[in-house]
Amino acid sequence: MQEHRNFYINGQWVAPLDGKDHHVIDPSTEEPTAVISLGGQADADAAVAAAKAALPGWMATDPSERIALVEKLLEIYSAKAGEMATATSAEMGAPIDMANTQQVPAGSWHLKNFTKAAKDFQFDRPLGDHAPNDRIIYEAVGVAALITPWNWPQNQITLKVGAAAIAGCTMVLKPSEESPVNAMIFAQAMDEAGFPPGVFNLVNGDGAGVGTALSGHKDVDMVSFTGSSRAGTLISKNAADTLKRVHLELGGKGANVIFEDADEKAVKRGVLHMMNNTGQSCNAPSRMLVQRGKYDAAVEEAVAVAAKVSVGPANEEGRHIGPVVNEAQWNKIQGLIEKGISEGARLVAGGPGRPEGFNKGFYVRPTIFADVTNDMTIAREEIFGPVLSIMPFDTEEEATEIANDTVYGLTNYVQTQDPARLNRMARNLRSGMVEMNGTSRAAGSPFGGMKQSGNGREGGLWGIEDFLEVKAVSGWAAE
Repeated sequence: MQEHRNFYINGQWVAPLDGKDHHVIDPSTEEPTAVISLGGQADADAAVAAAKAALPGWMATDPSERIALVEKLLEIYSAKAGEMATATSAEMGAPIDMANTQQVPAGSWHLKNFTKAAKDFQFDRPLGDHAPNDRIIYEAVGVAALITPWNWPQNQITLKVGAAAIAGCTMVLKPSEESPVNAMIFAQAMDEAGFPPGVFNLVNGDGAGVGTALSGHKDVDMVSFTGSSRAGTLISKNAADTLKRVHLELGGKGANVIFEDADEKAVKRGVLHMMNNTGQSCNAPSRMLVQRGKYDAAVEEAVAVAAKVSVGPANEEGRHIGPVVNEAQWNKIQGLIEKGISEGARLVAGGPGRPEGFNKGFYVRPTIFADVTNDMTIAREEIFGPVLSIMPFDTEEEATEIANDTVYGLTNYVQTQDPARLNRMARNLRSGMVEMNGTSRAAGSPFGGMKQSGNGREGGLWGIEDFLEVKAVSGWAAE
């Protein structure tokens, strides 16, 4: 079993001041794969102090220097990709092929897009031709606490660290205690890239411990958190006393609206998207809304697609889905599947219990419910597992009403060949993102939601701006 007890603070790997052992469990086997330390208040204080001391020098560097360091980080990150993929797979259960082709490459994608966006960004510019002596200066928010989840670890770490670094913020990263080892490999990459001591710090811990210490810390200027809406609420309350900026990327309950004229791959695409990463994605299309004339055929097709989704251990090669991350998640998902049955949804694929052939590991059967109504628990709550709800609709107006009838507003999806209807739906759906006809968002597109899916945006120029303050200056002297 690997041992990773130290923290990265002020450019050094140091022993915890207030640590206790925590076993990282391989969800495929339910056996420990690593031991880390969960830090406490003293460790959070040390990391914040290092970040605070490094802030004046780091934020004063020319943006081109910060961009160059992130480019160097990208080189080293890419060299460590295989190592990070192996760690990610063992920690949170992503199949190794998926970890190599999706999980870790998401990080290099974001780092590359940040450097490209930053090179065209004016951190210091005139207000406009009408006010030649007015200046707009973008400067770092300050010390940023970055709290990241287990489900897409490198995706979220790079979205926060890359943007914060380019903006001139110093930072303390608290990765999820469920998937910390890949984050420690990332910290090694930061060190090898040559970031000055104190600019980047890593302290492992849980939400109640280090997470609370950071979000309420008087010397932390900003919290950027990705996780559940419940945890986001707690962080916001804890941060309120110090009036720090709080950026939240939270849960979702995305609607995938499939009209009768949708392309022939729409249903299959929707099912496979839902099952990807074992359903553990905040932007998963977990509610499939199908127009009445296509509904029965869509349900039949969805069942056939789900039947071909195989489940297997994370360390085995192949296109299967792996286990969910831990026992608590497994129990929650099982409870919601049972709730769907008891509330009258029609179970057409999968169901409770482990898939056939598994008596150990946190494996979930790819599950589909049909005839779901939007008042059912499985249509209201984020399940965070491979569970799809299918429901019918008749008109565009009804589909929009159902899709928007949720506390979440992260990503919605639309499938139709009618250009005017595509654009109407895009405008009418209340979500931070709308993806249409299987077209992924382009490089640098902002990621984020509204309502209880959070606030702020990550990725590209928008992601950098979230770590910047705007300073308005009058009477600027020409030099």
